Amino acid sequence: MNLGQWFGFVCLILSLYVLWQIHALLLLVFTAVVLATALNRLVKWLQRKGLPRQLALFCAISSVLIFLTLFIWLVVPPFSQQLQRLIEQLPRVWSKINFQLTILEAKLPDYFPNFPTIKELLAQLPALHELLSGFFDVFSDSLTVFLQLFLVIVLTIMMLLSPQRYRNAFLILFPSFYRKRADDILSKSEAALGNWLRGISINCLFIGISSGIGLALLQVKLVLVHALIAGVLNFIPNIGPATSVIFPLSIAILEEPWKIIGVLVWYFIIQNLETYWLSPTVMARQVSLLPAVTLTAQIFFARTFGLMGLILALPLTVVSKIWLEEAIFKDILDTWKERKR
Repeated sequence: MNLGQWFGFVCLILSLYVLWQIHALLLLVFTAVVLATALNRLVKWLQRKGLPRQLALFCAISSVLIFLTLFIWLVVPPFSQQLQRLIEQLPRVWSKINFQLTILEAKLPDYFPNFPTIKELLAQLPALHELLSGFFDVFSDSLTVFLQLFLVIVLTIMMLLSPQRYRNAFLILFPSFYRKRADDILSKSEAALGNWLRGISINCLFIGISSGIGLALLQVKLVLVHALIAGVLNFIPNIGPATSVIFPLSIAILEEPWKIIGVLVWYFIIQNLETYWLSPTVMARQVSLLPAVTLTAQIFFARTFGLMGLILALPLTVVSKIWLEEAIFKDILDTWKERKR
């Protein structure tokens, strides 16, 4: 390589290093991009109804801010109280499970292996332990969460005010001959993100409301915290729904045995309704992802970026899939011609 190529290679390595050092900030920026994309679709819908851009923008932002204010005022205080009670109950749950396992172990023949304790299970699953710790840290470190949320809201509003300027700034990073093509890929990514966010929001509302109704009928305590956790964790395919059942199941263990079966059956019903009926209906236009690809992407982003990476794994995968298909497969590999000998 000549001097210019070496210089470009060194700049590329340094750029990748800098990007890795600020990856937490980039994840927050990507979150703002996802939210701005969704709100921009709402703004465009209002414009098609006859509202001018500025008025549509004001209505969209005002609606979101009013919703957040009402949510923080009405939902967050009781949710925090119930979450604290749930955390206080968890040691009792572990003790009762260990006690029941000890009784069962005493009744089994000697040649049966001993049951592992909860600590031993968590030690064998360090990733799960880290994710659960990170999940509770999200609620315990309220100041950091508030600052991050504030940053995301500010970035979202700034991108909404002049989306084309930020889009053009991003396109400058590409060579001049490829900018029009990159703009087309951005449009496809924007449509895919909007469809995904709309579909997953409907799914989360369905899971949250359905789980809350079922747990109320089963008379399981702390219904609000269980319903909100189930709805939020549904943003994380595969792992989220399986994790959400742990918390109501823990409370059911401390109460009556029939509630354990009731919780398991109810969550099995609503998750199957969401998987086989609701998702195919509301996500018909979503970018299709193979289940193995989704799970692999979740593990990769979780191990690389932690809890935030796990939460954003699916939108990151959706955008990555579109760029790989359009920029790599269609523009490079599909046009690659074998050299003539």
